[in-house]
Amino acid sequence: MKVFEEKKDNIFKILSESISEGIVIVNEKQEIVTSNEAADQMFGYEPGELLGQNLNVLIPQKYHRNHHHQVDEFMEKSDPRQMGHGRDLYGKRKDGSTFPVEAGLNPFEIYNSKYVMALVTDITVRKNQELQIIELNSQLEHKIDARTKELKQTILELEEEVTKRQEAEHKIKESLRKERELNELKTKFLSLVSHEFKTPLSGILTSATLAGKYTETAQQDKRDKHLKTIQSKVKYLNNILNDFLSIERLESGKATYKFDTFPLSKVVNEVIYNSNMLLKDGQRINYPNNIDDITVNFDEKILELALTNLINNAIKYSPEFTKIDVVVRPNNTSLSIDVLDEGMGIPAKEQKHIFNRYFRAENALLNQGTGIGLNIVKSHLESLGGTIDFESEEGNGSKFTITFPINNNTN
Repeated sequence: MKVFEEKKDNIFKILSESISEGIVIVNEKQEIVTSNEAADQMFGYEPGELLGQNLNVLIPQKYHRNHHHQVDEFMEKSDPRQMGHGRDLYGKRKDGSTFPVEAGLNPFEIYNSKYVMALVTDITVRKNQELQIIELNSQLEHKIDARTKELKQTILELEEEVTKRQEAEHKIKESLRKERELNELKTKFLSLVSHEFKTPLSGILTSATLAGKYTETAQQDKRDKHLKTIQSKVKYLNNILNDFLSIERLESGKATYKFDTFPLSKVVNEVIYNSNMLLKDGQRINYPNNIDDITVNFDEKILELALTNLINNAIKYSPEFTKIDVVVRPNNTSLSIDVLDEGMGIPAKEQKHIFNRYFRAENALLNQGTGIGLNIVKSHLESLGGTIDFESEEGNGSKFTITFPINNNTN
């Protein structure tokens, strides 16, 4: 029994100290069997002080009644989940003060004994920021109300002159429309960032937690799987940040371009090689013919950005066992590249909005994405004298075409 306890304690130590978040592990009686240093500090306890205490010591009194039943039910189902399901959760410190938390629950079994590991995060800073956003929204609404009153007063002052009144009314409507659009854009942007960051961050947290459980040498393949997931999610977040930076540079006029002479095959090879790692089962990319002798003078990074966006979109919005064709059509002073897919296509009524920032077609809302990639590509190409066009039919795929000058000597 002593050996068993030593092994168990060692396993718990590895599980808890390998993660920087607060870790609390309880047994079937909801007794705390271990907690890491981060959890002790978070709840205001000395190292080891929590051992043997009931989990209720960390939960505010008003939640005690339902919590015991919920934990029992959770241990029966034995599947990882986020605690709270959309409700605000709070922890209780030793001094009785409470603070907002997020908690991920992971059940596991060691030597025929069931345990639950809670990964606890103090989200006080985030909650404070959310309150600040609400306050800023309230202030903005008051400013809009004040502006509206000022504009209405202007209308009354200009009633004697019909022409001036009409001009004033037009200005009022336009001002209010722009303010509403700004408000809607801000809300949509915050919602977008929250959603697009939360999903991969949750995946990173889960993979990091699970990777910490595989401590044996023979389990390296399982660790590698979760590490690849983390790398993929981090790359996705990095791409989103790069897109936002591109928007900022374009809007502030700070976008700079560098023209170089390079073989077209260099960019095409690199983009298709990277895209191949994203292919679904049975998907394939058909390489363009006769491009080895084509040389262009253009911004290499912008061409790579545009081609990557189009091919990755074709992969994302096409089902398994479909092909993606890349076709190159050189002209005297310009070059066109077509990317054709057999995907879901774009509904006809929404095609006019496809290059709008943050726009997502209704049939693509379940796919990850920010809705800014095509907008960025279009802005860069037009700044460099190029164009982007498309043809699409819902249910029958799409063809996107970029055209750009290939003998541009502008620096």
